[in-house]
Amino acid sequence: MAVKRYNVRMAGIGGQGVVTASHILSNGVVISGGYSSLVPFFGSEKRNAPVESYVRISNQPIFEIGEIIYPNVLMIFHPAVITLGKSYTMPFYTGLKQGGIILINNRTPLKFSKDEQREMDEAGARLWYVPATEMANDIAKTDLATNMAMCGAIAAIFGLPDLKALGEAVTDRFIGKGIVVSGGTAALDSAIEKKFAKKQKLLEANMKTLEATYKYAVDQGWADLDVTKEESVAV
Repeated sequence: MAVKRYNVRMAGIGGQGVVTASHILSNGVVISGGYSSLVPFFGSEKRNAPVESYVRISNQPIFEIGEIIYPNVLMIFHPAVITLGKSYTMPFYTGLKQGGIILINNRTPLKFSKDEQREMDEAGARLWYVPATEMANDIAKTDLATNMAMCGAIAAIFGLPDLKALGEAVTDRFIGKGIVVSGGTAALDSAIEKKFAKKQKLLEANMKTLEATYKYAVDQGWADLDVTKEESVAV
């Protein structure tokens, strides 16, 4: 079996769930039988502040930890990372390996300076756009599902983890072990059940978003699964 390895740098802004996305993607890979490690990085924990997270995934054991300096995949959760420089890594494509993937949450292409475009062209970057926030609002009825949309798209591109494993990772994140009977009053049991029902509804909305963007990536031709399952990606 060929070695399959991705070093992913996720960049977004506070409130988008970038770190949550990294946990779900990483856990999904482990559930599917692969290997993963992650390191979140953020400064002030406030809305709209820059956030980065570094995720390594592979079908072989991983021994490296820490920040990813030379990613072969960039996930940009908000165009402001690029247009307003809301990033700890500038330019946003710094360190991207030759032939790397850049997945941007936006429906239409962004306008880059001549120097930026030239440098990405020289790196042979594969630049793809997914309307993650738009699809999250349409399907889950909230932009808080943007991170789920990004996870679905990148999982299709990698072919790892599959939707089943990714769904298990989402379930574990939002519901955990599920409902726990209190053994106390009926009122307390009822409150617990209502909380669980709310989480279950949230889970269902997130899963629909994951599935939609997974299909979107496949339909765009980004996920040549026969290739991604076999090809070795330089790290």
